[in-house]
Amino acid sequence: MQQEITFKETFSPLTSDELVAKEKANMDEKRFKHCIGVSETSRKLARLNNYDEDKAALAGFIHDYAKQISNERFIEAIKTQGFDQDLLNYNRAIWHGIVGTYFIKKELGITDKEILTAIWRHTTADVEMTTLDKIVFVADFIEPGRDFPGVDEARKVAFNNLDDGVGFELAHTLDFLVTNRQKIYPKTFDAYNVWSVKK
Repeated sequence: MQQEITFKETFSPLTSDELVAKEKANMDEKRFKHCIGVSETSRKLARLNNYDEDKAALAGFIHDYAKQISNERFIEAIKTQGFDQDLLNYNRAIWHGIVGTYFIKKELGITDKEILTAIWRHTTADVEMTTLDKIVFVADFIEPGRDFPGVDEARKVAFNNLDDGVGFELAHTLDFLVTNRQKIYPKTFDAYNVWSVKK
C-alpha cells in the first residue's frame, strides 16, 4: 500500500516517499492506516466539491502527523512558539491539530497556509471554514475505518452536502463531549452555532 501513496511536490519540499516515511515513523500502524483513509476520503470529497484533489489528499494524509507526539513536546511548543497559552488548559485532542501545524512546518517543511489552516481547524472547527477545512474535518470523521453509531448517516450526509456534513459532525461531537462531561473548546461551540443549528 505504501507504494501507492503519492503527492505532488507542489505543496511539499519532500518527495512522496520521504513524506510517507516521515509520517509512518511518527505514529503506529493503526494511526497510519487512519491517515491513509482520511487522505482517500479527502480526495473523494474534493472531487465532489470541485476542489484540488491532490491538495486535499495531502492535507488529509498529514492531518494527524502530530497525534502521537508526547505531551511534553506539545507543552514546550505552546510555551515557546507563540501559541495562545489558554491551550494549556486543554489536551492533545485539541493540540494535535493546532500545535501540530508547528511540527508539520518544522519537520515536513510544509508551509502552504491553506493546508496548515485545515489541519489547525480539524480538531476544533471554526465559524468560518474554507472548502479544504471542511473536507479534512469531515473526512477525519467518516473515513472507511471509522465505526460508530451513526457513521453511515454521517457519510451519506457529507457526500450529499459538505456543509451539512460539518454540521452533523459538530452536533455529534458536542453531544459526545456533553454526555461525558468534557470541556468544550470555545471555537468548537461557536462553530456548532454556525454550522449545526437548524434554520
